[in-house]
Amino acid sequence: QVQLVESGGGLVQPGGSLRLSCAASGSILSINRMGWYRQAPGKQRELVATITFGGSSGGSTNYVDSVKGRFTISRDNTKKTVYLQMNSLEPKDTAVYYCYAGGLTTKWNQFHSWGQGTQVTVSA
Repeated sequence: QVQLVESGGGLVQPGGSLRLSCAASGSILSINRMGWYRQAPGKQRELVATITFGGSSGGSTNYVDSVKGRFTISRDNTKKTVYLQMNSLEPKDTAVYYCYAGGLTTKWNQFHSWGQGTQVTVSA
């Protein structure tokens, strides 16, 4: 009922930048929160950054310590889209990045949806 489409991954050299995008569509009444998680080979999926939706402010954000000061999450309420600007990328950032969205459907059911994942590889 709720679909997430990610884009923007790829190969980048250390110190480079990438911007990920994730657009939500489907039977959405409201979105509470969107965010990004990542999973490196042999490791568990971890939270990267989240942002709240709704309201006129820019949204409340949360980051894992390892990306603070380098990554910035932002949103576009009207487009139901979340972005992750990643600067000063390091090899340890290499992972599959997954978009997440949570909220209410038009049938007033809670939803928790995941995107298909986009590969980010940081290598010289």
